[in-house]
Amino acid sequence: MPISLHVGLKMSVAISCNPLPRALYLPSVGSMIEVQEIKLDPETRRAWRNDEELTLSRKEFDLVHALIKRAGDVVSRDELMRDVWNATFYTSSKTIDVHLGWVRRKLGDDPRKPHLITTLRGKGLRFEKA
Repeated sequence: MPISLHVGLKMSVAISCNPLPRALYLPSVGSMIEVQEIKLDPETRRAWRNDEELTLSRKEFDLVHALIKRAGDVVSRDELMRDVWNATFYTSSKTIDVHLGWVRRKLGDDPRKPHLITTLRGKGLRFEKA
């Protein structure tokens, strides 16, 4: 409902006081991605392992998101460099390896026997469905 403010003697200005519904600020349930014990909300950029919220950097979140949204599929390093780092080329795979190490640690995924994110030599990475 608009409210009128009287400015000066002959002018009034109508201001709308109809704020957006609160629901627009809350993450929608449909946006949540859940695979194994990991939950990811791309809208709010929040992540959980079971019920514990994780603290991920921007690139760590982007890396997990790029993998989890294609859970079960192999994602090549070229695709990850394009999707996460917005690069069409890279000089070293260490960028992905370093971030992957940090992500695995934060997700509780043992790098010697990973059950969440597996490496397929010469092909890429896969977020396992189960």
